[in-house]
Amino acid sequence: MEREGRAGGTASGELVTIGEFARLSRLSAKALRRYDELGLLRPALVDPVNGYRYYDPAQVEGARLVAWLRRIGMPLSRIGRIVALDAGAAAVEIRAYWARVEAETAARRDLAMYLVDHLSAEGGAMSRKPGNTGSTGSTGNVLGGPGAVQLAIRCAALTDTGSVRTTNQDAAFAGPRLLAVADGFGEGGAEASAAAIEALKPSAWGGGDGALSAADLLNALEDTADSASRAVRDAVAPCAAPDGSGTTLTAMLWIGSRLGLVHIGDSRAYLLRGGELFRITHDHSLVQSMIDDGSLSREEAASHPGRALLLKALVGEARSAPVAVACRPDVRLREVLAGDRYLLCSDGLSAVVDESELRAAVIAAEAPEEAVRRLVGLAHEAGGPDNVACAVADVVIAAEE
Repeated sequence: MEREGRAGGTASGELVTIGEFARLSRLSAKALRRYDELGLLRPALVDPVNGYRYYDPAQVEGARLVAWLRRIGMPLSRIGRIVALDAGAAAVEIRAYWARVEAETAARRDLAMYLVDHLSAEGGAMSRKPGNTGSTGSTGNVLGGPGAVQLAIRCAALTDTGSVRTTNQDAAFAGPRLLAVADGFGEGGAEASAAAIEALKPSAWGGGDGALSAADLLNALEDTADSASRAVRDAVAPCAAPDGSGTTLTAMLWIGSRLGLVHIGDSRAYLLRGGELFRITHDHSLVQSMIDDGSLSREEAASHPGRALLLKALVGEARSAPVAVACRPDVRLREVLAGDRYLLCSDGLSAVVDESELRAAVIAAEAPEEAVRRLVGLAHEAGGPDNVACAVADVVIAAEE
């Protein structure tokens, strides 16, 4: 055990032992040794003979910062990056970290509430007496069973390089079981977006007949999201900096008469129902987190210098520490109704075209093929500063196919 006492002085003052510094910084000696080993907080002096550690009292502020960041649950690898920054840059990083924590907490809350509703409904159904079936009067989506309304989709997808970029890193897909858009970035962006969507295709059949329970479907969605994450890591592994390449992903999987949503990043999904356009995804971006906490208005967000900074995306792994933090997409189930129209798009469309214009274009189009052409045209009219990807699907009664 390292003794207490004092050592020689420095320009900042007299050095103190690890025991005294532990009291000053409110960190244990064990924690200080660990942070030294990890390079987060090096002693000012290590005695070459006995190995005792001595600290400069001026290091207290940095030590307390490490302690505070640990208290909010920040991983040590990320703390290592933050303590090396100046105060302003560190503040930006901490805001981004906490915004991501809140986004992930919100996603877990949504899933928890879904499970509560689902299990409550199951409990109610099991407690009903024979013959007491009740009636909702709904002609919309029915989750399996005799007499269920069988739904299908008509869909189309389109990507475009835009008017400014020379390459296209966006990807889109529309098929009878899968609708997806992905917005790649970095050296391997095109490979990442293509790999993410390709990884979803084998899962898109999803049982086909709608026989999966809600719990099984949620598990299948989690497995599908994990497959997409692995596919992106593999796709960008050859890049010089794999953790600097990745993609957003917003996808809908149609399984029987259910819809599963997989989402990460700032690509978006919209629902047109009853003449109203609703955004059904939440951007995983720094700007969105600032809108959420009231520090930024939607008008200010359009010109904010950090509007392209993502809090969550599918990325590769760094080849050396600190390792990039793995991000998992949000997954959820949604009710669908015949007559619904869904729009998925990258920010090459949503960032430059107002939602009122999106709504007008989606309503005016007779068919999904016409809708995607109109939407890409709107992006070009707005200057086409980025690649654009969009996919549109109409939910119809299967007999109409």
